Amino acid sequence: MSRAGHGASMPNEAPVIRTIAMPADTNPAGDIFGGWLMSQMDLAAGSVAARISRGRAATVRAEAMVFHSPVFVGDEVSLFARVVGRGRTSLRIEVEAWRRARDCEVSTKVTEALFVFVAIGEDRRPRPLPE
Repeated sequence: MSRAGHGASMPNEAPVIRTIAMPADTNPAGDIFGGWLMSQMDLAAGSVAARISRGRAATVRAEAMVFHSPVFVGDEVSLFARVVGRGRTSLRIEVEAWRRARDCEVSTKVTEALFVFVAIGEDRRPRPLPE
């Protein structure tokens, strides 16, 4: 996650999630609520975790979230997620969130975070990741 917010380019891979920030997602000041953005990032990381673990995986940690710039109503938000580490039962997944105003082609990174997921078995206890 070394790309800076301004002047950087979006990742080359396809986003895990692409969504539009809506009025219902705002805080009292009218900007997009940071908790909404964090939940979208958790969904993106969870999608990657489920695919890699081939089953249920639970968020156990979110680290180092820094908001570089706000997201506004109507912005297209693209979420990119990639595995950056793996243990016996856990995955470390980097997520970047990028915004694009509806009326332009310029995208800006708004935040990034590291999520840790644990593969969960039928008994809801940690299980080994598949090879």
